[in-house]
Amino acid sequence: MAKKGLPIVISAPSGTGKGTVIPYVMKELENAVFSVSCTTREPRAGETDGKSYYFITRDEFEKKIAAGDMLEYNEYVGNLYGTPRKEVEEKLNSGTDVVFDVDVNGGMNVKSSLPNAVLIMLMPPDAKSLRDRLHSRGTDSEDVINKRLGMSLKEIEFFPRYEYFVVNEDGRAEEAAKKILGIIEAEKRKTVRFPDFIKEFKTYKY
Repeated sequence: MAKKGLPIVISAPSGTGKGTVIPYVMKELENAVFSVSCTTREPRAGETDGKSYYFITRDEFEKKIAAGDMLEYNEYVGNLYGTPRKEVEEKLNSGTDVVFDVDVNGGMNVKSSLPNAVLIMLMPPDAKSLRDRLHSRGTDSEDVINKRLGMSLKEIEFFPRYEYFVVNEDGRAEEAAKKILGIIEAEKRKTVRFPDFIKEFKTYKY
């Protein structure tokens, strides 16, 4: 029976640069896939359906919830976000690691469904940097920025419930990705994940 893959959750307050850091992580990880979430929001410039997100209607999303097809889901600034259950379970059961880009509520739900999940929070250097980054996007109104900032500060309250954190300094996304990769490698080398490794040593006759 193949060893199951490792669920890896990366959460971050909006504006922290998760969308820049995660591609660096995925480029270096072997035997891993990115979990593509569903969302009811409109695509942003440069986003691709089926790669960035599955962009679906609210009605379609709610039908998936009712059918039990979502591993986790949450509403954020008026839009629904969630993770399709079937493809995640298939990948993990085949021995492939799965990286989740979800908010803190999604992270808690993934941990509840998949107890061996590793929770990593990507953080901005400070609160001022967070607001500046939200402004620099140039895609949202001041009202939306304020809502996102308020939600981000609430998400940060989940900080103690995450096992690891990495600060994404301005212009140093690749460095943050390397730290995340180090965490993943350390997690995959934990002795509790290899209960049978020393079996031969215990039974060796000399």
